Amino acid sequence: MTVLNPPIVPRKIYGLIWVVLLLLLLLNWGLAQLNLGPFNLVATLAIAFIQMMLMLLYLMHVRYNTPLTWVFVAAGFIWLVVMINLSLSDYLTRGAVAGRFGKSWIHETSVPPPVYLPKP
Repeated sequence: MTVLNPPIVPRKIYGLIWVVLLLLLLLNWGLAQLNLGPFNLVATLAIAFIQMMLMLLYLMHVRYNTPLTWVFVAAGFIWLVVMINLSLSDYLTRGAVAGRFGKSWIHETSVPPPVYLPKP
């Protein structure tokens, strides 16, 4: 298919996608009300991924576009992974902070608060 002659998507598809997105939103909200432990993160990320794919494929018309568009979409996701990797590698490899015990990336209550000495 060429970009000059895109397929005509019926309004019924847009309505169906909208309803599915709303149902997934309600499911996400319902799962947030439950305490599922570590499964909460997995479930909400899976729902967010499904919502993202529906919007990308249907509302942004990537499904009906040329393979070059798919290449650029993939390049965008690869770039996102690179940016997340760089941010996390900086954050997780920081050393000890002067005046504090432990490492800067450990956010626990076992780290004693800083001691402020009065000025003479």
